[in-house]
Amino acid sequence: MPTIVSPDIDTERLTMRCSRLEDFEDSHALWSDPQVVRYITGKPSTSEETWFRLLRNAGHWQLLGFGYWVVREKSTGRFVGEVGLADFRRDITPSLGGAREAGWVLAPWAQGKGFATEAVRAGLRWAEERFGPERVVCLIDPRNEASVKVAHRCGFREFARSTYKGEPSMMLERLPGDR
Repeated sequence: MPTIVSPDIDTERLTMRCSRLEDFEDSHALWSDPQVVRYITGKPSTSEETWFRLLRNAGHWQLLGFGYWVVREKSTGRFVGEVGLADFRRDITPSLGGAREAGWVLAPWAQGKGFATEAVRAGLRWAEERFGPERVVCLIDPRNEASVKVAHRCGFREFARSTYKGEPSMMLERLPGDR
């Protein structure tokens, strides 16, 4: 069985690696939690939708050389969430301009501990080393105050407001040199 290879990243408290088949149950628990998806999709994911997400995440690494990592707490191995970069080719105005899009989603137990900021910063450092300094964007529901704070801590600044799939969207960017 082929293995999709992504660079493993270790931070002070976290281990980040590509999704594996054995991550499916943890991922499904995350994406089927109404509290977790409240500001992302607005509805819990089915098993089938989670499966497609896992395949999409692995496909990003295979086809584009970047993607999402599964994040686990280093000391316990406990599933923290998923963090990474993607090209979702979103149908949104204004356009994201082909920039890599950062994203993060954490299990409820892991929220509010600084894990998202730690993992996003690690992923952005990896991307800058791999691709050089470049613009990175993210799309956040403005009601998701915790996620907006993570974005600001990681150097993202708002550049537009829009609607995506009928929901309000704050569009943020991190330009080369922003920390």
